[in-house]
Amino acid sequence: MQPTASTHLTPALTAVVAATLLDQFTKWLILEVVMQPPQVIPIVPFFNLTLGYNTGISFGLLQSVFEDNPWVLTSLTLTIVGFLLLWARRAGSRREAIALGLISGGALGNAIDRIRQGAVTDFLDVYVGTWHWPTFNMADVAIFLGAATLVVGDLFGRNRPAAPASS
Repeated sequence: MQPTASTHLTPALTAVVAATLLDQFTKWLILEVVMQPPQVIPIVPFFNLTLGYNTGISFGLLQSVFEDNPWVLTSLTLTIVGFLLLWARRAGSRREAIALGLISGGALGNAIDRIRQGAVTDFLDVYVGTWHWPTFNMADVAIFLGAATLVVGDLFGRNRPAAPASS
């Protein structure tokens, strides 16, 4: 049986909902329980919980551009989520659809923050010595996992066409 165009939409939407709910729950937990008062909480020698807010895009880039206009970035994000879900509807595999759902759910989780508070709540702090990776959140983790799944799946998951036989 040939899969229909919407066969993979259900797992994609499930991934969207799961990523968004996990992201929003962890942010609520950090804001309302863990960071009362805000503090740095060492977990292991290379990982802290540290409250931060990002008004820019990934890694805090372009903060000055979007700080006064979070709706511009939110609108762009929601448009991209729409396109990713259209892509997921036409996905060639369940894995691809779930990956697109994770990316969409992460983007949606961060968009909710921008709508609610004008900035994205970040709290995961990975570091080596005094060098800290930009603080991130579970939405960012979902986006990374979805993107990595797409890349790895594209590199290793598809059957490659056989090379033409030489005469």
